[in-house]
Amino acid sequence: MLPEIQNLIDLQKADREIRRLKDEIAALPRRVAAIEEKLAGTKAALEKAKNAVKADEAARRKFETAIQDLQGKISKYRDQSLAVKTNEQYKALLQEIQFAEQEIRGHEDKILELMVNAEAREKEVKAAEADLKAETAEIEKEKAEARKVTETDEAQLKEWNARRDQLRAGVNSDLLQHYDRVAKHRGSGLAEARDHKCLGCQVMFRPQTFNEIRSSSRTVICDSCQRILYYDPAHDTEVAAAAEATRQRRRAHPKFDASQAWYYTPEYGESGEVFLLFTNSKGGSSRQIFDAATGRHIGDVLLREGEYRLAFPEDLKPDTIRLNGSWSDQVMEEWGGELPSGVLDALHRDLNLARAEAKAHGGQPKAPAVSAEHPAAS
Repeated sequence: MLPEIQNLIDLQKADREIRRLKDEIAALPRRVAAIEEKLAGTKAALEKAKNAVKADEAARRKFETAIQDLQGKISKYRDQSLAVKTNEQYKALLQEIQFAEQEIRGHEDKILELMVNAEAREKEVKAAEADLKAETAEIEKEKAEARKVTETDEAQLKEWNARRDQLRAGVNSDLLQHYDRVAKHRGSGLAEARDHKCLGCQVMFRPQTFNEIRSSSRTVICDSCQRILYYDPAHDTEVAAAAEATRQRRRAHPKFDASQAWYYTPEYGESGEVFLLFTNSKGGSSRQIFDAATGRHIGDVLLREGEYRLAFPEDLKPDTIRLNGSWSDQVMEEWGGELPSGVLDALHRDLNLARAEAKAHGGQPKAPAVSAEHPAAS
């Protein structure tokens, strides 16, 4: 391998690590804000409990003041009753006194009710304060851990930047400029050449081009994606070993009741050869389509009710071939809009095995017949 290409491989690794560290550091303010938002509900509950206590205290003072005013009126009415000259005036003052006493009893009942509720209010305040204290301690711990991770990231970023500068100094300026330009638009400036294709864009090479890449006699750039190409001989050994192991064992057949099923179809409308991914989940199923040559996702994910064999019968044609393949949801989320080269290679290897197996038995692999009552396995 040319020394400059090795430097670029190491440089691309450094660039990716620097980008990851910068993204993680930039995310710290958002992470801290999200952590602090956890306290909002508990703080609101505590504030509500305290306001309820204050409102009860204010109401109690209001009733106590009203009672004092009424007692003053009663005293005044009694003094006036001593000076009246007629029974009518005396009766009128007695009625005023009785009315004031009745109001006092009503206010005293409300005060008693507030005093009974006061204990519950205090318990609510103490519980909310305890929750806030516990959450605050936990959140401060989370914030400290986030800052610690950021400090580590910043230290690593400093080291990677120094390493990056050293690597860039060892690359020809024109080649470095090309690497920077392609990396800016495609996310990476280099791609490995393996199995006669570019792993960056999945485009196949002519034999002469692939031999030039393998010989490392000159720098070769992919005509399709413009990435700088390199060849890793270690992967040749891995491919050969995997192919030999596959040749020596019988092809495993996909499980009929698997929740995830992969199919190949040689002609899918204007898309040509594609891989179909069906997934059963919670009484429904979904379908995704990937270009068989490039691995790129085609169209949108289609959702339907029922198990996929019944939900998508139009896709299970006689020339459709069931393939082995099962990846977790977490892994598939990382793919983005394109199958990784390893996944694409695995599907193609199993497709070749299925064809070879069918040929050995004097026929072509076929998709299972679909019946509403008895859906068949492939």
